[in-house]
Amino acid sequence: METLLESHDEEQLRGGETPEEKLQVSDHQDLLLSLEQTDALYPESYRLNSSDEVRLLAVADNFQRQFSHLFPDRKPLLLCPINECGVKKFVSTTLQPTLTIHPGLFTWEGCASFVANFLSLDPLEPPVDLPRYLSSSTSVLQRQTATCFEFGTLLCSLLLGTNYDAYCVSGYAVRDMCLLDQRLQECPLLDTQLNVTDEVVMSLQQQQENKYTVRPLRELESHFVIQQEKKKREAEAVLLQRQTLQEDTQQPPADPLQGLRVHCWVLVLSGSRSVQENFFIDPLTGKSYSTASESFLGIESMWNNLNYYVNMQDCSNGCADMVYDLDDIKLWEPVLYGATSKKQLILNVLKKKESHMMSRINHDDEEQEQPRALEMPRSWVSYITISKKDLETRWPGGQRTTRYRKAKLEEFSPYLRSDGLLTRLTTYRDQDYSEEFVVKEWYKHRNDHLEEREVHKVDNFTTERFMCERRFHLLFLRYTHLSADAERHMEFNSVRVDGLVRRVETPGEMTEIFKGRDDFLHYRHVIFDRHVQFTEADVSFKADERLLLKVVERFHRNRKKPASQDVAERVFLLTLRRIEVTYHLEDQRFIPSKRSFIKPRESTEIQKEEEFTADMVSSFQVDPAEKPLNRLTLYEMLLDLMMDEKKVVLQIKESKKEVGDIVSCRQQEERDVQLHFSPWSTTGAVRARSQRREMEHLAVEEQRWLQEKEEDILAPLLIRLDSAETLSASSAKQLYHDCLAEFKQRLVEQANLIQERLEKETQELQKKQQWYQKNQLSMTPEQEEEYQAYCSEKTLQIHVAKKRLSMHKETAPQKFCALEQRLKQDARLAPHLLG
Repeated sequence: METLLESHDEEQLRGGETPEEKLQVSDHQDLLLSLEQTDALYPESYRLNSSDEVRLLAVADNFQRQFSHLFPDRKPLLLCPINECGVKKFVSTTLQPTLTIHPGLFTWEGCASFVANFLSLDPLEPPVDLPRYLSSSTSVLQRQTATCFEFGTLLCSLLLGTNYDAYCVSGYAVRDMCLLDQRLQECPLLDTQLNVTDEVVMSLQQQQENKYTVRPLRELESHFVIQQEKKKREAEAVLLQRQTLQEDTQQPPADPLQGLRVHCWVLVLSGSRSVQENFFIDPLTGKSYSTASESFLGIESMWNNLNYYVNMQDCSNGCADMVYDLDDIKLWEPVLYGATSKKQLILNVLKKKESHMMSRINHDDEEQEQPRALEMPRSWVSYITISKKDLETRWPGGQRTTRYRKAKLEEFSPYLRSDGLLTRLTTYRDQDYSEEFVVKEWYKHRNDHLEEREVHKVDNFTTERFMCERRFHLLFLRYTHLSADAERHMEFNSVRVDGLVRRVETPGEMTEIFKGRDDFLHYRHVIFDRHVQFTEADVSFKADERLLLKVVERFHRNRKKPASQDVAERVFLLTLRRIEVTYHLEDQRFIPSKRSFIKPRESTEIQKEEEFTADMVSSFQVDPAEKPLNRLTLYEMLLDLMMDEKKVVLQIKESKKEVGDIVSCRQQEERDVQLHFSPWSTTGAVRARSQRREMEHLAVEEQRWLQEKEEDILAPLLIRLDSAETLSASSAKQLYHDCLAEFKQRLVEQANLIQERLEKETQELQKKQQWYQKNQLSMTPEQEEEYQAYCSEKTLQIHVAKKRLSMHKETAPQKFCALEQRLKQDARLAPHLLG
């Protein structure tokens, strides 16, 4: 059956009509709705077929009969499934090419990831038959459950809208892919971590294999210890090999439906969007595969929004040997013979534009378009709309759990959990998910700037990583337990004032690494007395020297000083009252210069201060020709070292206090986790709007309360009472008389104030007149004018004051009576005054 219709090349290339509203849909069990419900829920294109669609259904029905007759051993084709309104629709018209406004959906990776995450799988039942129903993408987005064919339809629509040469493929795949069973696959997050580790190992190996590097000094090791470690590694390797063999023998049984399970995926052909090679996309996982992948066992047909193609090639070896030349009808039989393919469509559009430009130049009439065979009608599906909230929610219900080989991956949408958790990866020692090994969590939007937390269940230690903006500039924290005597490893941002970048604390010891300090200090190691230690409860305890046994500090080379005067290491032996100093190596020397000081004892009630003697210093100078230092210089050097020792003790005390502050701060933050809501997210925008409405409501209430308080004449007097809510008869009468008395006093004070102003103005005018009487004969015309202006102004002010005073005397009794009447009508005083 053939018919002639006009072409709509450019419109089909753009892929669609104007956007329409999203529609509510039901599940597959309620697909056949009543006519009244259908009219109310769906547009006309969902419920009826146009004349072009009717002709297309007839062509498809004829094609299906011929195909079944010629290939009785093959399964029927998926040509005209039923939509959510119970109407048959040609499968190609279910594709609606859509270009969204979200940059994250401009690539195939973004589209595939969104479809795989946003929808949940509704497995085919039975798994060996094609589905009878195929809902529109708008319905699928509403209910967020879909079959693999609806997965593929939505993904293909998005890819066609972004100008990929994409096709929905109907074929056969392995069981794990059809059922979305990834329990035998490695978790992609683990693969990423392993790749990073491998790159680091390779770089280290390359550095070690460089023959021009200086060989390190030979380290002396015990042969017995080496043999024991070798035996231990061999035993672990044998145990690991046994476990691997045991796991390999525990492979799942063979699939009785191997090669029969129906599946739908997407094929992307090369040529568009810089795609160099053809590849498959599994819409259930969003992963790409080679066209030779063993997971895909065969292809029955594939289609896009322009045509439907039936595979005529042998798939006994899977899809590895297949050729995807859709113009070759020996390999791919089209339903609409002679219809325009996507490549031809692009060429036709370019030719039309070129011919149009040439006709405008040559002023020739345009050639009449030649009629062609039946073309694919426009899609009956409404324009696909994906909101920003859909992208943020990501998963059905905002969360998803996926099981991999010895791993479980939990993913959550932003702001779903109160602790800001986005991803949790749990690895196990066995495939039964019974014994946890490592739990790794990723966070976002937390006020404590926590990004990652890794908990090792076997070794019993926790690792936390933070963003740069955190308090104390803390970037990394590893601990076994947040207690005083636990082992802790901290790393800091290099922007700290003291230059501290790492601190490692164990029971009895503390090591600090510095960077970029002006004094060239880069290492400090402290050994405490194990019997007396700092505790978290005693962070304010004075750091006494008896608590410190040994402090070792190391410095980088300062080129501004001679090597014999530049300190490389100094050791404070506080219990032995000794200070040892080692200097940097001089050029062409192998042994550094050293000095050792013994501190004189301080004065006490029993004995006086010990004097400094030459026996308290022992020196070793590499250069024998160098003149030894005199006693005074050595004594001054000892005093400087003793001052430095006190400073070091104070710095160690501050370091211990900072450790306690960090621990207590982390405990408080974990007890009360606060999230930062970004106003650019839908959740943050809703929260910001609600907060703004609440603030506006509170502002209105506060303004109303203030107005009521201003109008309440009893408010200043009620403050003096202990219980303003309940008034006794005596208190009410006292308030009544006090209010009237105070108001009367204010009226008198106001009258006195006006009277004083009147008298003041009168006196000033009289003084000015007396001055004029004395000086009127010697005054200039300008002074005469100034005097006249002054007198007129003062006269006006006196007149205004007299008028205000008279008005006040008239209105004061009226105001007093009005207040008295208002007090008698007050709900708080009236019951007591009437009695």
